[in-house]
Amino acid sequence: MMRPLRYAVLGCGFWSQFQIAAWQEVGGVELIAVYNRTKCEAEATAVRFGAPAVYDDAEALLAKEPLDFVDIITDVSTHSQFVELAARYRVPVICQKPMASDLATAEAMVRTCREAGVFFAVHENWRWQQCIRELKRTIEEATIGRPFRGRVTFSTSFSVFDNQPFLRQTPQFIITDIGSHIIDVARFLFGEARSLNCQTRRVNSAIMGEDVATVMMEMGEGVTVTCEMSYASRLEYERYPETYALIECGRGSVSLTQDGWVRVTTADGTLARRYVPPHYSWMDSRYEVVQASIVPCNAHLLEALRSGCPAETSGENNLATMRLVFGAYESAATGQVIYPQRGA
Repeated sequence: MMRPLRYAVLGCGFWSQFQIAAWQEVGGVELIAVYNRTKCEAEATAVRFGAPAVYDDAEALLAKEPLDFVDIITDVSTHSQFVELAARYRVPVICQKPMASDLATAEAMVRTCREAGVFFAVHENWRWQQCIRELKRTIEEATIGRPFRGRVTFSTSFSVFDNQPFLRQTPQFIITDIGSHIIDVARFLFGEARSLNCQTRRVNSAIMGEDVATVMMEMGEGVTVTCEMSYASRLEYERYPETYALIECGRGSVSLTQDGWVRVTTADGTLARRYVPPHYSWMDSRYEVVQASIVPCNAHLLEALRSGCPAETSGENNLATMRLVFGAYESAATGQVIYPQRGA
């Protein structure tokens, strides 16, 4: 039997509690240390999850603890310093999304880990939702023909600020917060974008950044994809935020509805199957679709760490998502079409 991989968590805020619980669900890992700049929060997390060591100095943790990897779950503004610190100590690193608060920093993070020969992955769990994996499988089967148009939507009035109040003061909000997920799903389903244009709105006057964005991209083999994001929508059915999708193909279509149904429609009719996310006792019911996907994401990252192979959402791979995220902001600011591959 292989020994558990020893890991530490940097950052003990709201999301870390679910990330650590998901690691425990996967198994094959051992949490040996936690860091938080406010030590009392690290102590509370250590008690909850049985971590034997607590730090308020991240470098001291990395210098002392024998780690197989570190999981960075801090505010995006600190991601780069902790990734670079882990690379300096030759510790494989997993980092929460969004990777960085600007493209140049994201590129530097990837370059630092590449040059140090250190495993680097971004914890991009959205694409690990079972229903989204099913969309991908259906497209690849090609029984409904080649896709020519797609729409990926996240629209809700869910108050994300209740648990993450710092997002109110984020000057770049929905595209970095949700767009990094939704745009990554578009890449996962359709390949790389050749062009992009974007429009944004701020509907909620009590926040700093945009809370509505529409991104249109030309992707893959001539597929036009629209990514719609909104925290300002009031919908008839809202239990928790989810991703909805419609993909039109030459011989049919496949859709993902708000209640988890994947429907494949051809001239012969419609076949439907519902994908209900697994329930774990540690989940917050308001986030259960997303939190359920942390488990397969973590399982994949663990397999990649053990095998030495790049993760599906390696730093190199996620850099393409970051180019689109920040390209969307550039397009919204300038009113111009962006060609991301030209600057790759």
